[in-house]
Amino acid sequence: MITSSQKLLMARAGAGPEPSGWTDPDLGNASYDSVSFGYQAQEEQGTDIFFKPDGTVLYVMGETGDAINQYSLSTAWDISTASYVQNFSVSSQEINPRGLFFKPDGTKMYVCGINGDDVNEYSLSTAWDISTASYVQNFSVSAQEASAAAIFFKPDGKKMFIGGATGDDVNEYSLSSAWDISTASYSQSFSISSQETNIGGLYFSPDGTKMFLVGSGADAVFQYSLSTGWDVSSASYDSISFSVASQGTVPVGLFFKSDGSKMYVIDVVQDAVFQYSTAAAAPVEWIDPDLANASYDSVSFSVAGQETSVFDLYFREDGLTMYVVGWNQDGPREYSLSTPWDISTASYVQGFSITAQDTVPTGLFFKPDGSKLYVISQGVDSVHEYNIGTAWDISTSSYVRSFSIAAQEVTPRCLFFSPDGTKMYFAGTIGDDINEYNLSTAWDISTASFSTSFLITSQETGPTGFFFNYDGTKLYVTGTGSDAVHGYTLSTAWNVSTASYDSIAFSVASQDTAPAGLFFKSDGAKMYITGSTTDTIYQYSTA
Repeated sequence: MITSSQKLLMARAGAGPEPSGWTDPDLGNASYDSVSFGYQAQEEQGTDIFFKPDGTVLYVMGETGDAINQYSLSTAWDISTASYVQNFSVSSQEINPRGLFFKPDGTKMYVCGINGDDVNEYSLSTAWDISTASYVQNFSVSAQEASAAAIFFKPDGKKMFIGGATGDDVNEYSLSSAWDISTASYSQSFSISSQETNIGGLYFSPDGTKMFLVGSGADAVFQYSLSTGWDVSSASYDSISFSVASQGTVPVGLFFKSDGSKMYVIDVVQDAVFQYSTAAAAPVEWIDPDLANASYDSVSFSVAGQETSVFDLYFREDGLTMYVVGWNQDGPREYSLSTPWDISTASYVQGFSITAQDTVPTGLFFKPDGSKLYVISQGVDSVHEYNIGTAWDISTSSYVRSFSIAAQEVTPRCLFFSPDGTKMYFAGTIGDDINEYNLSTAWDISTASFSTSFLITSQETGPTGFFFNYDGTKLYVTGTGSDAVHGYTLSTAWNVSTASYDSIAFSVASQDTAPAGLFFKSDGAKMYITGSTTDTIYQYSTA
Protein backbone atom coordinates (compact mmCIF):
# COMPACT_ATOMS: atom_id res chain seq x y z
CA MET A 1 0.00 0.00 0.00
CA ILE A 2 1.21 3.52 -0.78
CA THR A 3 1.34 5.42 2.47
CA SER A 4 0.45 9.03 3.16
CA SER A 5 4.08 9.96 3.73
CA GLN A 6 5.11 8.24 0.53
CA LYS A 7 2.52 10.21 -1.38
CA LEU A 8 3.83 13.48 0.01
CA LEU A 9 7.42 12.53 -0.62
CA MET A 10 6.60 11.58 -4.21
CA ALA A 11 5.02 14.97 -4.69
CA ARG A 12 7.94 16.93 -3.30
CA ALA A 13 10.96 14.87 -4.34
CA GLY A 14 10.17 13.15 -7.63
CA ALA A 15 13.05 10.75 -8.20
CA GLY A 16 14.04 8.02 -5.77
CA PRO A 17 17.44 7.21 -4.23
CA GLU A 18 20.47 7.56 -6.46
CA PRO A 19 22.75 4.63 -7.33
CA SER A 20 25.08 5.65 -4.49
CA GLY A 21 22.33 4.92 -1.98
CA TRP A 22 21.92 8.62 -1.37
CA THR A 23 18.47 10.04 -0.56
CA ASP A 24 18.19 13.82 -0.51
CA PRO A 25 18.22 15.09 3.10
CA ASP A 26 14.90 16.23 4.53
CA LEU A 27 16.00 19.57 5.98
CA GLY A 28 12.40 20.50 6.76
CA ASN A 29 12.29 17.70 9.33
CA ALA A 30 15.94 17.62 10.44
CA SER A 31 16.76 17.30 14.13
CA TYR A 32 19.82 17.60 16.35
CA ASP A 33 21.05 14.20 17.60
CA SER A 34 22.40 15.72 20.83
CA VAL A 35 25.76 14.34 19.70
CA SER A 36 28.86 16.50 19.34
CA PHE A 37 32.63 16.17 19.22
CA GLY A 38 35.05 18.69 20.70
CA TYR A 39 38.55 18.96 19.22
CA GLN A 40 39.98 21.69 21.47
CA ALA A 41 43.04 19.59 22.36
CA GLN A 42 44.19 19.87 18.74
CA GLU A 43 42.53 23.03 17.36
CA GLU A 44 40.84 26.13 18.78
CA GLN A 45 39.28 27.40 15.55
CA GLY A 46 38.06 24.58 13.35
CA THR A 47 37.00 25.77 9.89
CA ASP A 48 35.95 22.67 7.93
CA ILE A 49 35.33 18.95 8.14
CA PHE A 50 35.52 15.95 5.82
CA PHE A 51 34.77 12.24 6.23
CA LYS A 52 36.20 9.19 4.52
CA PRO A 53 33.34 7.69 2.44
CA ASP A 54 32.86 4.78 4.87
CA GLY A 55 32.52 7.14 7.85
CA THR A 56 35.44 5.66 9.82
CA VAL A 57 37.79 8.64 9.50
CA LEU A 58 37.06 12.29 10.27
CA TYR A 59 39.22 15.27 9.30
CA VAL A 60 39.00 18.63 11.05
CA MET A 61 40.87 21.62 9.64
CA GLY A 62 41.57 24.77 11.62
CA GLU A 63 43.14 28.21 11.26
CA THR A 64 44.80 28.37 14.69
CA GLY A 65 47.09 25.44 13.98
CA ASP A 66 46.88 25.87 10.18
CA ALA A 67 46.62 22.12 10.01
CA ILE A 68 44.38 19.17 9.22
CA ASN A 69 43.68 16.85 12.12
CA GLN A 70 42.79 13.20 11.48
CA TYR A 71 40.51 11.18 13.78
CA SER A 72 39.45 7.55 13.79
CA LEU A 73 35.80 6.64 14.50
CA SER A 74 35.26 3.26 16.17
CA THR A 75 31.61 3.43 15.05
CA ALA A 76 31.21 4.73 11.52
CA TRP A 77 29.55 8.16 11.28
CA ASP A 78 29.19 8.44 15.07
CA ILE A 79 31.38 11.41 15.97
CA SER A 80 31.11 10.65 19.69
CA THR A 81 33.46 7.70 19.02
CA ALA A 82 36.22 9.81 17.43
CA SER A 83 39.82 9.61 18.67
CA TYR A 84 42.82 11.65 17.55
CA VAL A 85 45.38 10.05 15.21
CA GLN A 86 47.66 12.68 13.64
CA ASN A 87 47.84 16.03 11.86
CA PHE A 88 49.31 17.66 8.77
CA SER A 89 50.36 21.31 8.54
CA VAL A 90 49.36 23.43 5.55
CA SER A 91 50.94 26.63 6.91
CA SER A 92 53.56 26.71 4.16
CA GLN A 93 50.75 27.22 1.66
CA GLU A 94 47.90 28.78 3.67
CA ILE A 95 47.74 30.42 7.12
CA ASN A 96 43.95 30.90 7.05
CA PRO A 97 42.65 27.59 5.68
CA ARG A 98 38.85 27.51 5.29
CA GLY A 99 37.82 24.72 2.90
CA LEU A 100 38.85 21.05 2.73
CA PHE A 101 38.12 18.32 0.16
CA PHE A 102 39.46 14.86 -0.72
CA LYS A 103 39.35 12.94 -3.99
CA PRO A 104 36.94 9.97 -3.55
CA ASP A 105 39.80 7.46 -3.47
CA GLY A 106 41.72 9.44 -0.83
CA THR A 107 44.83 10.02 -2.95
CA LYS A 108 44.35 13.77 -3.42
CA MET A 109 43.57 16.54 -0.94
CA TYR A 110 42.57 20.16 -1.62
CA VAL A 111 42.64 23.17 0.70
CA CYS A 112 41.38 26.70 0.02
CA GLY A 113 41.86 29.74 2.22
CA ILE A 114 41.39 33.46 2.59
CA ASN A 115 45.08 34.39 2.89
CA GLY A 116 46.23 33.12 -0.50
CA ASP A 117 42.81 33.28 -2.18
CA ASP A 118 43.69 30.03 -3.88
CA VAL A 119 43.25 26.26 -3.92
CA ASN A 120 46.20 24.11 -2.88
CA GLU A 121 46.53 20.54 -4.16
CA TYR A 122 48.28 17.70 -2.29
CA SER A 123 49.03 14.07 -3.17
CA LEU A 124 48.74 11.28 -0.60
CA SER A 125 51.04 8.28 -1.27
CA THR A 126 48.86 6.23 1.10
CA ALA A 127 45.17 6.90 0.59
CA TRP A 128 43.47 8.76 3.46
CA ASP A 129 46.71 8.94 5.48
CA ILE A 130 47.48 12.67 5.75
CA SER A 131 50.98 11.96 7.09
CA THR A 132 51.85 10.89 3.53
CA ALA A 133 50.60 14.13 1.95
CA SER A 134 52.89 16.28 -0.19
CA TYR A 135 52.22 19.64 -1.82
CA VAL A 136 51.77 19.64 -5.60
CA GLN A 137 50.48 22.99 -6.87
CA ASN A 138 47.98 25.81 -6.40
CA PHE A 139 45.32 27.63 -8.40
CA SER A 140 44.34 31.24 -7.77
CA VAL A 141 40.66 32.16 -7.47
CA SER A 142 41.36 35.80 -6.58
CA ALA A 143 39.84 37.06 -9.83
CA GLN A 144 36.47 35.74 -8.58
CA GLU A 145 36.80 35.65 -4.80
CA ALA A 146 38.95 37.36 -2.17
CA SER A 147 37.80 35.06 0.66
CA ALA A 148 37.68 31.45 -0.56
CA ALA A 149 35.76 29.77 2.27
CA ALA A 150 34.41 26.47 0.93
CA ILE A 151 35.37 23.94 -1.74
CA PHE A 152 33.64 21.02 -3.45
CA PHE A 153 34.36 18.83 -6.49
CA LYS A 154 32.13 16.88 -8.85
CA PRO A 155 32.76 13.13 -8.28
CA ASP A 156 34.61 12.78 -11.62
CA GLY A 157 36.95 15.67 -10.80
CA LYS A 158 35.91 17.69 -13.86
CA LYS A 159 34.16 20.49 -11.90
CA MET A 160 35.28 22.51 -8.88
CA PHE A 161 33.13 24.86 -6.81
CA ILE A 162 34.35 27.61 -4.50
CA GLY A 163 32.12 29.31 -1.95
CA GLY A 164 33.11 32.92 -1.40
CA ALA A 165 32.54 34.87 1.79
CA THR A 166 33.25 38.18 0.06
CA GLY A 167 31.21 37.71 -3.10
CA ASP A 168 28.47 35.77 -1.28
CA ASP A 169 28.34 33.34 -4.15
CA VAL A 170 29.30 29.89 -5.41
CA ASN A 171 31.85 29.97 -8.23
CA GLU A 172 32.05 27.12 -10.75
CA TYR A 173 35.24 26.00 -12.55
CA SER A 174 35.83 23.38 -15.25
CA LEU A 175 38.93 21.16 -15.18
CA SER A 176 40.12 19.84 -18.55
CA SER A 177 42.13 17.16 -16.71
CA ALA A 178 40.27 15.57 -13.82
CA TRP A 179 41.56 16.50 -10.35
CA ASP A 180 44.38 18.63 -11.82
CA ILE A 181 43.65 22.16 -10.61
CA SER A 182 46.24 23.65 -12.96
CA THR A 183 43.76 22.92 -15.76
CA ALA A 184 40.87 24.76 -14.07
CA SER A 185 39.08 27.63 -15.77
CA TYR A 186 36.30 29.82 -14.44
CA SER A 187 32.80 29.16 -15.81
CA GLN A 188 30.13 31.04 -13.87
CA SER A 189 28.72 31.85 -10.43
CA PHE A 190 25.50 31.80 -8.45
CA SER A 191 24.64 34.41 -5.81
CA ILE A 192 23.41 33.20 -2.43
CA SER A 193 23.31 36.66 -0.82
CA SER A 194 19.53 36.56 -0.32
CA GLN A 195 20.03 33.66 2.10
CA GLU A 196 23.60 33.91 3.44
CA THR A 197 26.14 36.74 3.57
CA ASN A 198 29.05 34.80 5.08
CA ILE A 199 29.24 31.33 3.56
CA GLY A 200 31.30 28.75 5.43
CA GLY A 201 30.47 25.31 4.05
CA LEU A 202 29.28 23.84 0.75
CA TYR A 203 27.97 20.41 -0.25
CA PHE A 204 26.32 18.85 -3.33
CA SER A 205 24.24 15.69 -3.77
CA PRO A 206 26.00 12.91 -5.76
CA ASP A 207 24.17 13.84 -8.97
CA GLY A 208 24.65 17.58 -8.52
CA THR A 209 20.93 18.41 -8.51
CA LYS A 210 20.89 19.57 -4.87
CA MET A 211 23.21 22.07 -3.23
CA PHE A 212 23.49 22.81 0.47
CA LEU A 213 25.40 25.59 2.19
CA VAL A 214 25.91 26.92 5.68
CA GLY A 215 27.27 30.20 7.01
CA SER A 216 27.56 32.44 10.02
CA GLY A 217 25.32 35.17 8.61
CA ALA A 218 22.07 33.27 9.13
CA ASP A 219 23.37 30.33 11.24
CA ALA A 220 21.41 27.93 9.04
CA VAL A 221 21.77 25.30 6.34
CA PHE A 222 20.05 26.26 3.06
CA GLN A 223 18.90 23.97 0.26
CA TYR A 224 18.91 24.67 -3.50
CA SER A 225 17.83 22.70 -6.57
CA LEU A 226 19.80 22.64 -9.82
CA SER A 227 17.63 21.92 -12.87
CA THR A 228 20.82 20.86 -14.66
CA GLY A 229 23.13 18.83 -12.46
CA TRP A 230 26.42 20.55 -11.55
CA ASP A 231 25.41 23.75 -13.38
CA VAL A 232 25.15 26.50 -10.74
CA SER A 233 23.51 28.87 -13.21
CA SER A 234 20.47 26.57 -13.04
CA ALA A 235 20.26 26.75 -9.23
CA SER A 236 17.23 28.08 -7.36
CA TYR A 237 16.53 28.35 -3.66
CA ASP A 238 14.04 25.74 -2.42
CA SER A 239 12.80 27.98 0.43
CA ILE A 240 13.96 25.23 2.79
CA SER A 241 16.45 25.81 5.58
CA PHE A 242 17.43 24.41 8.96
CA SER A 243 18.72 26.55 11.83
CA VAL A 244 21.78 25.37 13.76
CA ALA A 245 21.88 28.44 16.01
CA SER A 246 20.94 26.42 19.10
CA GLN A 247 24.26 24.60 18.81
CA GLY A 248 26.54 27.38 17.57
CA THR A 249 26.34 30.84 16.06
CA VAL A 250 29.37 30.66 13.75
CA PRO A 251 28.91 27.53 11.59
CA VAL A 252 31.74 27.27 9.06
CA GLY A 253 31.76 23.73 7.65
CA LEU A 254 29.20 21.22 6.36
CA PHE A 255 29.18 17.52 5.50
CA PHE A 256 26.61 14.75 4.95
CA LYS A 257 26.73 11.01 5.53
CA SER A 258 27.10 9.09 2.24
CA ASP A 259 23.40 8.14 2.23
CA GLY A 260 22.18 11.64 3.16
CA SER A 261 20.68 10.55 6.49
CA LYS A 262 23.11 12.46 8.74
CA MET A 263 24.43 16.01 8.61
CA TYR A 264 27.52 17.41 10.34
CA VAL A 265 28.24 21.08 11.04
CA ILE A 266 31.39 22.54 12.57
CA ASP A 267 31.24 25.74 14.63
CA VAL A 268 34.34 27.88 15.01
CA VAL A 269 33.32 29.39 18.37
CA GLN A 270 32.11 26.20 20.04
CA ASP A 271 35.19 24.26 18.84
CA ALA A 272 32.96 21.31 18.06
CA VAL A 273 31.31 19.25 15.35
CA PHE A 274 27.55 18.73 15.74
CA GLN A 275 25.59 15.78 14.36
CA TYR A 276 22.02 15.89 12.98
CA SER A 277 19.51 13.44 11.53
CA THR A 278 18.26 14.43 8.10
CA ALA A 279 16.51 11.29 6.84
CA ALA A 280 12.82 11.53 6.00
CA ALA A 281 10.56 10.09 8.69
CA ALA A 282 9.51 6.47 8.27
CA PRO A 283 6.39 6.21 6.10
CA VAL A 284 3.12 6.31 8.00
CA GLU A 285 0.38 4.02 6.75
CA TRP A 286 -2.96 5.75 6.42
CA ILE A 287 -6.12 3.79 7.30
CA ASP A 288 -9.42 5.44 6.48
CA PRO A 289 -11.08 6.73 9.68
CA ASP A 290 -13.92 4.67 11.13
CA LEU A 291 -16.48 7.44 11.72
CA ALA A 292 -19.17 4.96 12.76
CA ASN A 293 -17.12 3.99 15.82
CA ALA A 294 -15.35 7.28 16.53
CA SER A 295 -15.19 8.60 20.08
CA TYR A 296 -14.21 11.80 21.86
CA ASP A 297 -10.86 11.50 23.69
CA SER A 298 -11.90 14.01 26.37
CA VAL A 299 -8.86 15.98 25.24
CA SER A 300 -9.11 19.62 24.20
CA PHE A 301 -7.01 22.76 23.88
CA SER A 302 -8.24 26.34 24.07
CA VAL A 303 -6.82 28.88 21.63
CA ALA A 304 -8.91 31.73 23.04
CA GLY A 305 -5.78 33.41 24.38
CA GLN A 306 -4.65 33.92 20.79
CA GLU A 307 -7.82 33.70 18.68
CA THR A 308 -11.46 34.31 19.65
CA SER A 309 -12.95 33.65 16.21
CA VAL A 310 -11.16 30.43 15.28
CA PHE A 311 -11.97 28.67 12.00
CA ASP A 312 -9.41 26.26 10.58
CA LEU A 313 -6.43 24.18 11.75
CA TYR A 314 -3.47 22.34 10.25
CA PHE A 315 -0.80 19.97 11.62
CA ARG A 316 2.74 19.35 10.43
CA GLU A 317 3.06 15.68 9.42
CA ASP A 318 5.09 14.74 12.52
CA GLY A 319 2.34 16.09 14.79
CA LEU A 320 4.74 18.36 16.67
CA THR A 321 3.44 21.64 15.26
CA MET A 322 -0.14 22.88 14.96
CA TYR A 323 -1.50 25.97 13.23
CA VAL A 324 -4.87 27.66 13.59
CA VAL A 325 -6.42 30.62 11.83
CA GLY A 326 -9.30 32.94 12.59
CA TRP A 327 -10.45 36.40 11.72
CA ASN A 328 -10.00 38.08 15.09
CA GLN A 329 -6.18 38.04 14.94
CA ASP A 330 -6.07 38.33 11.14
CA GLY A 331 -3.66 35.47 10.46
CA PRO A 332 -2.27 32.03 11.37
CA ARG A 333 -1.10 31.13 14.86
CA GLU A 334 1.60 28.50 15.49
CA TYR A 335 1.78 26.04 18.41
CA SER A 336 4.37 23.48 19.49
CA LEU A 337 3.31 20.07 20.84
CA SER A 338 5.71 18.34 23.24
CA THR A 339 3.95 15.02 22.55
CA PRO A 340 3.10 14.43 18.86
CA TRP A 341 -0.61 14.70 18.06
CA ASP A 342 -1.58 15.24 21.72
CA ILE A 343 -3.14 18.71 21.72
CA SER A 344 -3.15 18.85 25.50
CA THR A 345 0.63 19.36 25.27
CA ALA A 346 0.39 22.36 22.92
CA SER A 347 1.94 25.71 23.70
CA TYR A 348 1.76 28.95 21.74
CA VAL A 349 4.82 29.95 19.69
CA GLN A 350 4.05 32.87 17.37
CA GLY A 351 1.69 34.42 14.85
CA PHE A 352 1.77 35.88 11.35
CA SER A 353 -0.48 38.71 10.19
CA ILE A 354 -2.01 38.84 6.71
CA THR A 355 -3.77 42.17 7.21
CA ALA A 356 -2.00 43.63 4.18
CA GLN A 357 -4.00 41.13 2.11
CA ASP A 358 -7.17 40.47 4.15
CA THR A 359 -8.66 40.78 7.64
CA VAL A 360 -11.08 37.83 7.50
CA PRO A 361 -9.00 34.62 7.08
CA THR A 362 -11.07 31.40 7.29
CA GLY A 363 -8.74 28.59 6.19
CA LEU A 364 -5.09 27.62 5.79
CA PHE A 365 -2.94 24.95 4.14
CA PHE A 366 0.81 24.24 3.77
CA LYS A 367 2.85 22.73 0.97
CA PRO A 368 4.04 19.32 2.28
CA ASP A 369 7.66 20.49 2.70
CA GLY A 370 6.63 23.57 4.68
CA SER A 371 8.00 26.02 2.13
CA LYS A 372 4.63 27.58 1.23
CA LEU A 373 1.59 28.77 3.14
CA TYR A 374 -1.87 29.37 1.67
CA VAL A 375 -4.65 31.29 3.41
CA ILE A 376 -8.24 31.59 2.18
CA SER A 377 -10.24 34.59 3.30
CA GLN A 378 -13.75 35.95 3.20
CA GLY A 379 -12.88 39.63 3.18
CA VAL A 380 -11.84 39.71 -0.47
CA ASP A 381 -12.93 36.15 -1.37
CA SER A 382 -9.43 35.09 -2.32
CA VAL A 383 -6.67 32.57 -1.70
CA HIS A 384 -3.35 34.15 -0.71
CA GLU A 385 0.01 32.47 -1.36
CA TYR A 386 3.14 33.00 0.78
CA ASN A 387 6.72 31.72 0.60
CA ILE A 388 8.22 30.58 3.92
CA GLY A 389 11.92 31.42 4.26
CA THR A 390 12.53 28.80 6.95
CA ALA A 391 10.30 25.78 6.44
CA TRP A 392 7.29 25.69 8.79
CA ASP A 393 8.31 28.92 10.55
CA ILE A 394 5.39 31.24 9.74
CA SER A 395 7.27 34.29 11.01
CA THR A 396 9.48 33.99 7.90
CA SER A 397 6.51 34.10 5.50
CA SER A 398 6.44 36.59 2.64
CA TYR A 399 3.51 37.41 0.39
CA VAL A 400 3.62 36.16 -3.21
CA ARG A 401 0.21 36.55 -4.85
CA SER A 402 -3.57 36.22 -4.50
CA PHE A 403 -6.25 34.44 -6.53
CA SER A 404 -9.91 35.42 -6.49
CA ILE A 405 -12.56 32.70 -6.03
CA ALA A 406 -15.48 35.15 -5.85
CA ALA A 407 -17.02 33.73 -9.03
CA GLN A 408 -17.78 30.52 -7.12
CA GLU A 409 -18.23 31.61 -3.49
CA VAL A 410 -18.44 34.80 -1.40
CA THR A 411 -18.18 33.08 2.00
CA PRO A 412 -15.31 30.62 1.50
CA ARG A 413 -14.26 28.26 4.29
CA CYS A 414 -11.33 25.85 4.69
CA LEU A 415 -8.70 25.07 2.06
CA PHE A 416 -7.07 21.88 0.76
CA PHE A 417 -4.58 20.87 -1.96
CA SER A 418 -3.82 17.50 -3.53
CA PRO A 419 -0.34 16.22 -2.50
CA ASP A 420 1.17 17.12 -5.88
CA GLY A 421 -0.18 20.67 -5.77
CA THR A 422 -2.16 20.42 -9.00
CA LYS A 423 -5.62 20.52 -7.35
CA MET A 424 -7.07 23.10 -4.95
CA TYR A 425 -10.35 22.87 -3.01
CA PHE A 426 -12.43 25.07 -0.71
CA ALA A 427 -15.84 24.90 0.93
CA GLY A 428 -18.54 27.53 0.60
CA THR A 429 -21.34 28.28 3.07
CA ILE A 430 -23.46 30.12 0.52
CA GLY A 431 -23.26 27.45 -2.17
CA ASP A 432 -23.12 24.60 0.39
CA ASP A 433 -20.56 22.85 -1.76
CA ILE A 434 -16.93 21.83 -2.24
CA ASN A 435 -15.26 23.64 -5.14
CA GLU A 436 -12.39 22.13 -7.15
CA TYR A 437 -9.71 23.93 -9.19
CA ASN A 438 -6.93 22.70 -11.47
CA LEU A 439 -3.45 24.28 -11.27
CA SER A 440 -1.46 24.03 -14.50
CA THR A 441 1.72 24.77 -12.49
CA ALA A 442 1.83 22.92 -9.19
CA TRP A 443 1.46 25.12 -6.09
CA ASP A 444 1.17 28.31 -8.19
CA ILE A 445 -2.33 29.63 -7.54
CA SER A 446 -2.06 32.12 -10.38
CA THR A 447 -2.45 29.14 -12.73
CA ALA A 448 -5.67 27.91 -11.07
CA SER A 449 -8.89 27.46 -13.03
CA PHE A 450 -12.30 26.32 -11.79
CA SER A 451 -13.10 22.71 -12.60
CA THR A 452 -16.18 21.42 -10.79
CA SER A 453 -18.08 21.40 -7.51
CA PHE A 454 -19.96 18.97 -5.28
CA LEU A 455 -23.22 19.92 -3.55
CA ILE A 456 -23.61 18.63 0.02
CA THR A 457 -26.91 20.25 1.06
CA SER A 458 -28.54 16.88 1.75
CA GLN A 459 -26.11 16.40 4.65
CA GLU A 460 -24.80 19.87 5.52
CA THR A 461 -26.13 23.39 4.89
CA GLY A 462 -23.17 25.25 6.41
CA PRO A 463 -19.93 23.47 5.42
CA THR A 464 -16.95 24.93 7.24
CA GLY A 465 -14.28 22.22 7.25
CA PHE A 466 -13.27 19.27 5.08
CA PHE A 467 -10.41 16.81 4.60
CA PHE A 468 -9.32 14.26 1.95
CA ASN A 469 -7.59 10.95 2.60
CA TYR A 470 -4.08 10.40 1.17
CA ASP A 471 -5.19 9.13 -2.26
CA GLY A 472 -8.20 11.38 -2.78
CA THR A 473 -10.80 8.62 -2.68
CA LYS A 474 -12.41 9.69 0.61
CA LEU A 475 -13.78 13.08 1.63
CA TYR A 476 -14.85 14.16 5.12
CA VAL A 477 -16.97 17.28 5.70
CA THR A 478 -18.18 19.09 8.81
CA GLY A 479 -20.31 22.20 9.31
CA THR A 480 -22.62 24.25 11.45
CA GLY A 481 -25.81 22.92 9.90
CA SER A 482 -25.55 19.39 11.27
CA ASP A 483 -22.72 19.71 13.84
CA ALA A 484 -21.36 16.41 12.51
CA VAL A 485 -18.62 14.94 10.32
CA HIS A 486 -19.86 13.20 7.17
CA GLY A 487 -17.99 10.68 5.02
CA TYR A 488 -18.02 10.44 1.20
CA THR A 489 -16.40 8.18 -1.41
CA LEU A 490 -14.97 9.48 -4.71
CA SER A 491 -15.10 6.96 -7.55
CA THR A 492 -12.45 9.00 -9.38
CA ALA A 493 -9.70 10.17 -7.04
CA TRP A 494 -9.57 13.92 -6.43
CA ASN A 495 -12.62 14.55 -8.62
CA VAL A 496 -15.34 15.86 -6.30
CA SER A 497 -18.02 15.51 -8.97
CA THR A 498 -17.73 11.72 -8.47
CA ALA A 499 -18.36 11.89 -4.71
CA SER A 500 -21.23 10.00 -3.11
CA TYR A 501 -22.40 10.01 0.50
CA ASP A 502 -21.45 6.96 2.59
CA SER A 503 -24.44 7.45 4.92
CA ILE A 504 -21.99 7.64 7.81
CA ALA A 505 -21.78 10.61 10.17
CA PHE A 506 -20.32 11.40 13.58
CA SER A 507 -21.81 14.12 15.79
CA VAL A 508 -19.54 16.59 17.58
CA ALA A 509 -22.41 18.62 19.02
CA SER A 510 -21.57 17.53 22.57
CA GLN A 511 -18.30 19.46 22.28
CA ASP A 512 -19.32 22.42 20.09
CA THR A 513 -22.41 23.38 18.13
CA ALA A 514 -20.47 25.35 15.54
CA PRO A 515 -17.62 23.09 14.29
CA ALA A 516 -15.38 24.94 11.85
CA GLY A 517 -12.10 23.23 10.94
CA LEU A 518 -11.37 19.52 10.40
CA PHE A 519 -8.06 17.64 10.35
CA PHE A 520 -6.87 14.03 10.69
CA LYS A 521 -3.65 12.54 12.04
CA SER A 522 -1.29 11.32 9.29
CA ASP A 523 -2.35 7.69 9.88
CA GLY A 524 -6.08 8.49 10.12
CA ALA A 525 -6.31 7.36 13.75
CA LYS A 526 -7.13 10.76 15.27
CA MET A 527 -9.52 13.52 14.26
CA TYR A 528 -9.42 17.18 15.31
CA ILE A 529 -12.23 19.72 15.23
CA THR A 530 -12.07 23.46 15.85
CA GLY A 531 -15.08 24.73 17.79
CA SER A 532 -15.87 28.31 16.84
CA THR A 533 -18.31 28.71 19.75
CA THR A 534 -15.74 27.77 22.40
CA ASP A 535 -12.53 28.68 20.47
CA THR A 536 -11.23 25.24 21.34
CA ILE A 537 -9.63 22.31 19.50
CA TYR A 538 -11.15 18.89 20.25
CA GLN A 539 -9.46 15.51 19.75
CA TYR A 540 -11.17 12.22 18.77
CA SER A 541 -10.14 8.61 18.11
CA THR A 542 -11.17 7.30 14.69
CA ALA A 543 -9.19 4.06 14.34
